[in-house]
Amino acid sequence: MSTPAERYARSRQRAQHPVLGDFTGLYPFEIDEFQLEACRALEDGDGVLVAAPTGSGKTLVGEFAVHLALEQGRKCFYTTPIKALSNQKFADLVDRYGPERVGLLTGDHTVNGEAPIVVMTTEVLRNMIYAGSRTLDGLGFVVMDEVHYLADRHRGAVWEEVIIHLPESVSVVSLSATVSNAEEFGEWLGTVRGATRTIVEERRPVPLYQHVMVGRRIFDLFDDHGPSAGGQLEGKVNPDVLRISRDDAQRSRMKDYRGKKGSGGAGRNGRRPTSHRGPSVPSRYEVVERLAGAAMLPAIYFIFSRVGCDAAVRQCLDANLRLTTPAERDTIIELVESRCAHIPSEDLHAVGYHDFLDGLSRGVAAHHAGLLPTFKECVETLFEAGLCRVVFATETLALGINMPARSVVIEKLSKWNGETHAELTPGEYTQLTGRAGRRGIDVEGHGVVLWQPGLDPTALAGMASTRTYPLRSSFRPSYNMAVNLVRQVGRDTARTLLESSFAQFQADKAVVGLAKQLRKADEALDGYAEAAQCDRGDFAAYDRIRRELSALEKQASKARKADRQQAAADSLRTLKPGDVIEVPGGKFSGMAVVIDPGNPSDRDGQRPYVLTARSQARRLGTFDFPTPVEPLTRMRVPKSFNGRNPQSRRDLANALKAKTHGFQRPPGHRGRDEMPDVDPRTRSEIQRLRDAQRAHPCHSCPDLQDHLRWSDRWHKLDRDASTLRKRIESRTHTISRQFDRVCDVLTRLDYLDGDEVTARGERLRRIYTDMDLLAAECLRRDLWTALTPSELAGALSALVYEARRAEDGPPARLPSGALPQVLTDMHRLFAELESIERENHLQFLREPDLGFVMAAYRWAEGDDLDDVLRVSGLAAGDFVRWTKQILDLAGQVSSAAAGTPLQKTARQTLDAMRRGVVAYSSMAEV
Repeated sequence: MSTPAERYARSRQRAQHPVLGDFTGLYPFEIDEFQLEACRALEDGDGVLVAAPTGSGKTLVGEFAVHLALEQGRKCFYTTPIKALSNQKFADLVDRYGPERVGLLTGDHTVNGEAPIVVMTTEVLRNMIYAGSRTLDGLGFVVMDEVHYLADRHRGAVWEEVIIHLPESVSVVSLSATVSNAEEFGEWLGTVRGATRTIVEERRPVPLYQHVMVGRRIFDLFDDHGPSAGGQLEGKVNPDVLRISRDDAQRSRMKDYRGKKGSGGAGRNGRRPTSHRGPSVPSRYEVVERLAGAAMLPAIYFIFSRVGCDAAVRQCLDANLRLTTPAERDTIIELVESRCAHIPSEDLHAVGYHDFLDGLSRGVAAHHAGLLPTFKECVETLFEAGLCRVVFATETLALGINMPARSVVIEKLSKWNGETHAELTPGEYTQLTGRAGRRGIDVEGHGVVLWQPGLDPTALAGMASTRTYPLRSSFRPSYNMAVNLVRQVGRDTARTLLESSFAQFQADKAVVGLAKQLRKADEALDGYAEAAQCDRGDFAAYDRIRRELSALEKQASKARKADRQQAAADSLRTLKPGDVIEVPGGKFSGMAVVIDPGNPSDRDGQRPYVLTARSQARRLGTFDFPTPVEPLTRMRVPKSFNGRNPQSRRDLANALKAKTHGFQRPPGHRGRDEMPDVDPRTRSEIQRLRDAQRAHPCHSCPDLQDHLRWSDRWHKLDRDASTLRKRIESRTHTISRQFDRVCDVLTRLDYLDGDEVTARGERLRRIYTDMDLLAAECLRRDLWTALTPSELAGALSALVYEARRAEDGPPARLPSGALPQVLTDMHRLFAELESIERENHLQFLREPDLGFVMAAYRWAEGDDLDDVLRVSGLAAGDFVRWTKQILDLAGQVSSAAAGTPLQKTARQTLDAMRRGVVAYSSMAEV
């Protein structure tokens, strides 16, 4: 029972924040303090940034913003990074507030778009802002769920665009995963959005226990008795796990030793040594069975391979694994059949429906981008309902919708990143294991890493304990962004707006530290200059003479060295067999006779083969002759001479000694210390500077050496300071400089004329693809005008499709007709634009990819899904995702080509492609 003081405090809080008081009554559980703090800030009129672990309930703050907007008679937009998350949040809000008060805008699906609460993807809101949509009227709050997506290399800029360009009257509610620089991000939000309160919650609502599974045994990773304040068990590594690691390493070393010691592997007695097998790597079926026995299901089992996820489901089916009761099985089948009822039976066969249903009915499923979106919806719904017990997933699930589990399994601590197999970062590890532990259901969560040979428990413990995951901006101005900003506010104001980006904020923060170093360096330079002053005269002038003289002498020395090296190389080309020469230095120094002068065209220069007076037969190089070599005399070399025969070498060496006994160099022979003279002009300038140095009054100063030491320190520090200045210049105004380069390209191509957006620029404003400029140029040059709707689909696919790997799929097949020539013209146009970008130090565009052309063309032609999938070599989910992106671009082209025949063709393309599984997936993540 609460005390009178606590009841008084609560009543006072309710009086100060009445809307929050009503809101808390909607929930059957106690709301955490960090949630209350964020909600109070919103009711006070501030924006908020909430950074908290996965599953901690930070979305409740977003729900309060919705509630507060309705209470104040204003609008609230709830933005998410992906369509599936938008769909899920839409359903949640409809359940609470009713369908008439909640809308949905995901680009390809519109429901009640003028409602006071609208759920949308972030890109939709960005486009609304640039279009000046009337839907923004009355907007009071924008919730930016998963705002840490602004670090995404491809899409991150959208979040910053929205934050920068929203009207000042809008309060922004930023919900982020735990990042180490939340305060920095919150400080930036305050500079661009006004008063913003940063609330960081590091405690997990459900404690997370870390484990390592070795064979069928599950070991705790840490040797502690409970979780830390952050809700995560950490500290000393379990000695049992360390012992397993040491024993495995020892076995590995012994195996290598035996392999090197004997062939065939037999011991001294002829018998094979006893096998010492290490701990086994459990099969996927064994892992699931063990987790089920330990009451650790439901689980998300991360396998960083789509093929691996599908294979894992097949292995469980082959082992006749069943995790559901007969009643649950019936419920699952009923839901899946209902969700897939609109998909034609022939399409269901093409996408492996029956195997998918068999797995789900047993409580097992895969989840990855290659899965049909409708199938993924079924998996997500059933997992959330507790009917799907194990999901084998790629890491994309960790970035997707809300699917918490009791346990998370990570099969390997490395994954393919598109270029190489890279180790998981601590941030990725935390994001994956963060799904373990369902609030209000589980008392604890479990992260399980499978044992693999070579696993380092200490490194794993460090990864599990690390809390440093900085948020880094990926913002950069695009061509589409530039024309939209210039049209709205003009070029100068646009540049100022972009200077307020988080990217520039972070760059400027780094500059603060560099500038502090530079200030210290400048102060020290003043002190060094003062210490180097001389009462005899102008020491700075004396120092300039000294340094100019030193530089000129070094230059002359280098020139002499280069001349000597060239003269030495030239002299080697004159040698003949039998020439007696003197090797000036090294271990082969002394008299030698040339056996073979070598080949002047060798990569390392001419290398004569000689015999020394000490019977050494070696091939020398130019490095053995720092000065030119001249034959001193000649002698006969027997034709039978063999440098590999010791007696032959001794005989010729004795003859060489006899020939050179008491030998005197001929008159005029150049010794090794003689050097070519410096050219007269340089020699004269060196002499002039030497005279000037001796004549300067500071030259006779008794403290000259002290002055010189201070001067040398000054010059070294000045070089360091110059480096700092360059670093500061490179980081200052980086975004505005890049914006200027983008505008220069657009001006050259007549999309901008000063502060005016041209007719071409107006078309570009409507194209938001990464290949915006190339698409706009295709429109300008009428490349697509004569295409059929199906051919246009193929042409657009080249701008949106990117193979997962360069070697993916067979060589591109193209349909006959006009399309191949159009694609050739698009490649030429890309090369032209790429050249212009290079001249302006930009690199936004990529080469069109033809890997999806035939699939897009045939789908628009009406071919069956089975045939199209066979042509493309893609999984059904990938096919749907790329097709939906073509639909997005076709809609943009239709808008940009308004009033032209191409607009009609683009609309026909939309109608032709929006069918079958593509149409049925319109409410799913694509």
